[in-house]
Amino acid sequence: MAAYLMVDNEITDQALFADYIRDIVAVTEAHGGKYLVRGGAAEVVEGNWTPHRVVVIEFEDLDHAHGFVNDPNYVRLADIRGRSSVTSTVIVEGV
Repeated sequence: MAAYLMVDNEITDQALFADYIRDIVAVTEAHGGKYLVRGGAAEVVEGNWTPHRVVVIEFEDLDHAHGFVNDPNYVRLADIRGRSSVTSTVIVEGV
């Protein structure tokens, strides 16, 4: 069953965040991740969420999604992202 990594980034340091962006795609694709949403326009139609830069990545299953977030290359990049943005990330199992 597919799994989805959903991220909301409020970028605070664009120059440093660019370092994250430069390398994250290769790490994502190494785990079979496919970008479905990558920072396009977002519109809140219900609730009080204020989205910033929304990203949705599809993985084959939860094991692949967890393999991605536990990959040392991802952990290194997540540190860069953490210093350059305020980020919320969830993994959701699909149907």
